[in-house]
Amino acid sequence: MKTLIIYDSVFGNTEKLAKAMADALGAKAAKPADITPDDLEGLELLIAGSPTRAFHALPSVAGFIKGLKKGSLDGVKVAAFDTRISPDEIGSGALKKMVKMFGYAAEPILKALVKKGGAAVSAEGFFVTDTEGPLKNEEEHRAVKWAKEMA
Repeated sequence: MKTLIIYDSVFGNTEKLAKAMADALGAKAAKPADITPDDLEGLELLIAGSPTRAFHALPSVAGFIKGLKKGSLDGVKVAAFDTRISPDEIGSGALKKMVKMFGYAAEPILKALVKKGGAAVSAEGFFVTDTEGPLKNEEEHRAVKWAKEMA
């Protein structure tokens, strides 16, 4: 199954997950600027990932998806992931309320992929211990398992 994982990363946590998933699936993992039209040719599964920053995906990931032509993902299974801090570990009550209102990056990424014709498979969040990480124990393993279940 031809699979592509597009991602961007700020502190390296999202990149670590994308590369681990790509290795497990025999897929390509690349930042949006490094994707070529050939990468999208014959694609069967597209996974997009970003850290959650201000409740959104990074502009590079969101912009890449926005730049895809409508229908360009027809017949392609799509999934999205983000890296995030667990709501239980957010110290500020106000920030917890904002997270409940605005959410994380994975769900809007998946919705954007579906608007381009993709068939939604899954949106998932993976936890970091703090703003800069590192990833929580077992998150890399969980991400690989998640990716394998879709492929």
